[in-house]
Parts: sequence; C-alpha cells; structure tokens
Amino acid sequence: MHYRLTPRAAILLTIPPILWAGNAIVGRMLHELVPPILLNFLRWAIALVLLLPLAGPIFRPGSSLWPHWRRFAILGLLGIGMYNALQYLALQSSTPINVTLVASGMPVWMMLTGWLFFGAGVSRRQIIGAILSIAGVLVVLARGEFAHLMELRLVAGDMFMILATIAWSLYSWLLIRTTGPADIRSHWANFLLAQVGFGAIWSGAFAAGEWTLSTAAIHWNSTLIAGLAYVAIGPAIIAFRCWGAGVQEAGPSIGAFFVNLTPLFTALFSSLFLHEAPQPYHALAFILIVSGIIVSSRK
Repeated sequence: MHYRLTPRAAILLTIPPILWAGNAIVGRMLHELVPPILLNFLRWAIALVLLLPLAGPIFRPGSSLWPHWRRFAILGLLGIGMYNALQYLALQSSTPINVTLVASGMPVWMMLTGWLFFGAGVSRRQIIGAILSIAGVLVVLARGEFAHLMELRLVAGDMFMILATIAWSLYSWLLIRTTGPADIRSHWANFLLAQVGFGAIWSGAFAAGEWTLSTAAIHWNSTLIAGLAYVAIGPAIIAFRCWGAGVQEAGPSIGAFFVNLTPLFTALFSSLFLHEAPQPYHALAFILIVSGIIVSSRK
C-alpha cells in the first residue's frame, strides 16, 4: 500500500497531539475526583451517546457490521478499552510530561509491530533511530539520574504508559487494513462508532472490575463535569476521527512521528495549568526521541 504525507494528512495528524496533550492534563487534574478506569468508561459512554444519532443504524440487525464484529471488537479493545485506561492509570503516579514523553517511543513500537506481525521491512536507519528513541525513553524512566541507571526507579505510571503505547501500535496497524464492510469504512462516524460501541463494552467491564476491587469514589463537581465533556469530545471523537483519516493517508510509521508533538504541547499546557515546569532531562529525552524519528524516517 502506498502512503503519502500530504498537507491535508499533516493537518489531520497534528490535531490529535494537541487534543491528547489536553487529555493528559485533564486526566491528571481529575485523578483525585474519579477512579482512572471509570474515567475511561465515562468518557467513552458519553462519546457513544454523541455518536449514536450520526451512525446508530450500524447496530441494527442485518447491518454489515455483524459479520465483521470480531475485528471491531479487537479495535475497540486496543484503542479504546486498553490504551486510554492505561494512560489514565499512568497519570495516577506520573506527570503528564513524563507520560507523553514515554509515549514518544511510539515509533519504535510501531516499527517492531509492523515487522513482527504485518510484514513491514526494517532498515538500518530505522534500527539506529529506534536505539536513539529508546535512549530517550530511558532518560525519562531514569528521571535523568544516569548514575543510577542500573538501579532504575520505575514508576508504575511509566510502565502503564509503555503497555498503552504497545496497544496503540497494534491498533494503528490494524486500522489500515482494508478488510471490512465498505459502507462502514467510508463514513467516519460509522467507522468510529463501530469501534466505540465495542470499546465502551470493554471499558465498562474493566470499570466494573475496578469498582469491585477498590474503594475509590466519584466526587462530582463542575471540574469533573467539564473535564468529562472535554475528554469525550476532543481527545475521543475529534482526535480519533483525525487520526484514523491521517493514518489511512500517510501510514502508521509516518503518523507515529506526529505523536512526538504531544510532549511539546503537554509541556506548554502543564506550565499553564498545573505549574509543572519541564526539567532539563525532559529536553534531552525529547531531543533523543525526535533525532531517532528523523534518522529512521530518512530514505
């Protein structure tokens, strides 16, 4: 399949990092008001309600969705049920800047996923780029304490974010597969709702498990309501719509580069809203990660 980075695709792939940066900030702001897995479920339940008027008929008996329900169930699990829940879990113990920088290792996981499961080739430049990107992620995980690298202090949030990134890599490669009903793939609301419908089921099941195993409670106030509205509309519906369209045109590997814009926006938003100033090791990590992407993307 031939992919090309057009100006339209570049715009589509730039919008999600802005909205995802806001998602990291809002997720951190809400972490004491609502349990993380429940936050993910509420987010997608609201998105589901908003999308139903636009594409509800895809769930009717006889719809072309049902012969392909397993594909959309997997997309819903990886991109909605797992990725976002793991990110909100990460924000319980890590900062938005750290979380988005760890996620900047996405191109490495995208390359490995494509090579292992989808027959994508790997060049020497990509390997060098992967090493640089991994070095950047290690800088974040070590909090810049190179003398203690062998005694790496892993924060649970960092590990959750690595798992989330792997899930998103699988999701993005599966997203470009052309198998599936044309009437669903050709309409953005149909395609997104097919994923959200199953994703909400996964999220609800995970939230039920969290509710059973923990004593956390919801603290309703205007901040929580406003935060839920944002994460359901911006990072969910709008960002997923733009990411899907951009990846279809430019391909997962090029799309992964744009994920690395997220820490820039996150650092800006963190300074404005959370008063969490970036640290010198954040700059070093970002330089390493971006250098890896530039090297691996050159022909």
